[in-house]
Amino acid sequence: MSFSRYASFKNGGKYRVVPFIKVPEMPTDCYTYYHAGRTRLDVLSYQYYGDANYGWLILQANPQYGSLEFKIADNSRLRIPYPLDNAIQGYESEIRRYEKLYGLE
Repeated sequence: MSFSRYASFKNGGKYRVVPFIKVPEMPTDCYTYYHAGRTRLDVLSYQYYGDANYGWLILQANPQYGSLEFKIADNSRLRIPYPLDNAIQGYESEIRRYEKLYGLE
């Protein structure tokens, strides 16, 4: 079962606004190039993680390209947070840090 990135933002059956959460860089991260019209984040997710449901994590790790896959320019270098378990732990840690600093509303 895939990690639910929304679980931390659920409150009484309703979801709160999900803020931008930085995915920490790690020395084990991988890098690849995005080829418009050929590369898809779900395919990269499956290639690196064995699960196609983590395209959001790759996009989150590359905020310089915005929040929409089709807006990534051809030949852009993408950081792939790797390995997945460490990337998820880092993401969850950043959620806790964000919550301490700003709260979750």
